[in-house]
Amino acid sequence: MSRDELTKIILPEDKLPKFWYNVQADMPTPLAPGLNPVTKQPLGPADLAPIFANELIAQEVSTERYIEIPKEVHEEYKKWRPSPLFRAHGLEKALDTPCRIYYKYEGVSPVGSHKLNSAIPQVFFNKIQGIKRISTETGAGQWGTALSLACKMYDIEAMVYMVRVSYNQKPYRRIFMEMYGATCVPSPSPLTESGRKALAENPDTPGTLGLAISEAVEDAIGREDTKYSLGSVLNHVCMHQSIIGQEVKLQMEMVDDYPDVVIGCCGGGSNFAGIAFPFIPDKLKGKKVRLLGVEPAACPSLTRGVFAYDLGDVAGFTPLLKMYTLGHNFVPPGIHAGGLRYHGESPLVSQLYHDGLIEARALMQNDCFSAAQLFAQTEGIIPAPESSHAIRAAIDEAIQGKEEGVARSIVFNLSGHGHLDLAAYDNYLSGKTEDIEFPEEALKESLKTLPQV
Repeated sequence: MSRDELTKIILPEDKLPKFWYNVQADMPTPLAPGLNPVTKQPLGPADLAPIFANELIAQEVSTERYIEIPKEVHEEYKKWRPSPLFRAHGLEKALDTPCRIYYKYEGVSPVGSHKLNSAIPQVFFNKIQGIKRISTETGAGQWGTALSLACKMYDIEAMVYMVRVSYNQKPYRRIFMEMYGATCVPSPSPLTESGRKALAENPDTPGTLGLAISEAVEDAIGREDTKYSLGSVLNHVCMHQSIIGQEVKLQMEMVDDYPDVVIGCCGGGSNFAGIAFPFIPDKLKGKKVRLLGVEPAACPSLTRGVFAYDLGDVAGFTPLLKMYTLGHNFVPPGIHAGGLRYHGESPLVSQLYHDGLIEARALMQNDCFSAAQLFAQTEGIIPAPESSHAIRAAIDEAIQGKEEGVARSIVFNLSGHGHLDLAAYDNYLSGKTEDIEFPEEALKESLKTLPQV
């Protein structure tokens, strides 16, 4: 069957990659070291040991190109991996474009998003170290849901601090987590000093991922039986997600095609890194592939942030990381793409962007929702609001290809479904969704709090 006749490109289970790809091995510019927030000295394992499992610390600093996926994790992956790559025939027809549009559908996982790719190995490595409890934060709830399931699989207690605006917008995410046995509370909460301080300063705060991280880390530091787990940003998380792009490369080979552009939405960076990083070696060897990260105009860390050392949280518990940042005190508007409301970008994504190996684009909410509706009507899948940013960019690329008479091959990561985000779509259909662009004055004010390094 020719590539133009296939709709689902299914990679056989025996082709499921057995190694994670670590982009640090191929980066032209080595990653700047994380710094101790107090001493400003490069981090050592002892600095991270109170927070993370030992194996995850080792992965965080590793520069080995490939790290073997443990057999136990590989077997769990098989429940939803390899995930399908779809040819978007319906969308292509609606756009009347000569471009070939493909989407990697990560919404087939048990939690409906790509996040389980990292949750399972993180919990696995905590389990073999004897950890009994894991604390984490979540924005829109995809990561919290994934960690909740992974913790139940390995009989570990899960404590989730969910950004308040998303907690209120998406009650079914909380229920999803509780079905797996997790505890989920809105952040800021009265359970931690960080939360109590934030509530005292502003009882009506919508919360932020940076603040939820502070609460989760404070929780982990305060209990010997608990470690902290992060769902994006960090090197080991991006590496776990590389399973996505590795599968895409094999699937594109199956239809004798290769992407001209690879697209992913960008918040902390994990799902964009997951689909894009495995293409970095090709790009360095001269392949003409563009790697495009798409972020909301309301939280534009790559396109309007500064490349500097900053904290990963509000309270200052986390290391200083060199990244594109809007400032750790930045409070983004309560946009519906709650998973993209983070002040900083993955250090790996940031360095590659700084070196010109990847591109970034910021988009407005209504443009993304209109793209999501067209996608739902032509492909049948209601996407997560986060994924709608990648869809909008893919549509724009396809329209541009039509105007230029160029038949581009476009691949984007559909990182999750929007079945639990229907309230956001209801607002859009009712004309209540606002286009929000972060004001320059607020950005300047936020950047004043950057640490002096």
